[in-house]
Amino acid sequence: MSVVAVETFYGILALVGMAAILAVAVLRLAASMSAGARDRWDGLVHALGPNAYALAWFVAFLATAGSLYFSEVAGFEPCTLCWYQRIAIYPLVILLAVAAARRERAGAFYAAAMAAIGAIVSAYHVVLEWFPSLDSGACSATTPCTLVWFRVFGFVSLPMLALTAFALVLMLMAI
Repeated sequence: MSVVAVETFYGILALVGMAAILAVAVLRLAASMSAGARDRWDGLVHALGPNAYALAWFVAFLATAGSLYFSEVAGFEPCTLCWYQRIAIYPLVILLAVAAARRERAGAFYAAAMAAIGAIVSAYHVVLEWFPSLDSGACSATTPCTLVWFRVFGFVSLPMLALTAFALVLMLMAI
């Protein structure tokens, strides 16, 4: 499978993830104003709730696999911010697997904390890619944090993929 095909695959996954986040956010907002939407929200929570850990684990697993593919197979050298994002996503694979296996509610708090930290770093990284002049020089000269390895569909880059994964994990932990 070519690097471009994997980039496109992950780009499509990111678009699906963004659409899911938007749909859930709109439904949650509507649920606060309408009884019918509240019923739909309750149905969604009832349907996704028991599988939220497993779904979040799958998101974290795909993000981990993608980051390893892009660095080890495609040869994209991670910058400093990429490493911080990896520090946040890699443990989620184990944390969510254990929480899913043990059905521990407390696991959601730990996973949400890791995902929130990763989302903040990812959001900052996305901003740096679009506005390189904001770079404070914290990254290395050989692999600057402003380097864009690819942009699928004109806006989905590696940090955007990470941000989407972290947001999906946060959404699922909230459910």
